[in-house]
Amino acid sequence: MATLPREWAVRNRRPGDAVAALPREPGLAIPSMPVASLPYVLLIFLPLLGLIGRAALAGRLTTAVANPIILDALRLGGVTAWLATLVTLLIGSPAALLIARWRGVGRNLVEALVDLPLVLPPTVAGLALLITFGRRGVLGPTLGLFGIELPFTTAAVIIAQLFVSAPLYVRTAIVGFGSLPREVSEAAALDGAGRWDAFRHVILPLTSPVLLGGAVMTWARALGEFGATIMFAGNLPGRTQTMPLAIYGAFEQDLDASIGLAIILILASALVLVLFRALTQRHLSDTLRAVVG
Repeated sequence: MATLPREWAVRNRRPGDAVAALPREPGLAIPSMPVASLPYVLLIFLPLLGLIGRAALAGRLTTAVANPIILDALRLGGVTAWLATLVTLLIGSPAALLIARWRGVGRNLVEALVDLPLVLPPTVAGLALLITFGRRGVLGPTLGLFGIELPFTTAAVIIAQLFVSAPLYVRTAIVGFGSLPREVSEAAALDGAGRWDAFRHVILPLTSPVLLGGAVMTWARALGEFGATIMFAGNLPGRTQTMPLAIYGAFEQDLDASIGLAIILILASALVLVLFRALTQRHLSDTLRAVVG
């Protein structure tokens, strides 16, 4: 004989009915979940623990940080990542708002194009940039007329970082803008605010935690970019060599030095993730308070 779901029985029970006697839904036993998740946990943490342990035994972290080449790579990677993130904020925010409010045909295709760099192999992204902006590329001759050569320059590093990391921000911004009711913008328009004023004074403040979280993830992705950068910008110390490229170069000569550099990036990535989670949790808490209140 079929039994009714427990939730339905609880909602429709009469006073005096014994809920405890109602049948429970079959499911996975809770004690088995930690065991089932153990392989994934080991897969993630064992390589990181091994890397950290090797760095502690080698004691090369201080030496790696003091290396002038590494300092140049840190400085270059940090500056280019910040510039790529800033450009992403400027050009990605309007695009994300447009896509978030798009209700017509073709939105799915546009969103797929936005997400495409996230799934492309980095070397393919670098090759595409080189074919487009290279000296003999699609736009190369036109740029050459103005004396502009992008490949193997610091500007190429920024473009490569922008290409692979901007979709993270745009995707996050689409979700943030899409979660904002249209009535908010309509209310601002009724109060006499123009589109730019409504965007700057209403939409941005309400979605700023989500946008800032997306910007943080974009910066972290740009800082760790390797494949597109080495294909399009090369690996020139002091000019195009960022931290991932410095790790690759050090790996061929001194394994312990490359491990020290890797630890620096791990610490930076962990700090970024903590910041991102704090920002998103704050936005979630604010949203829940707004809904409940």
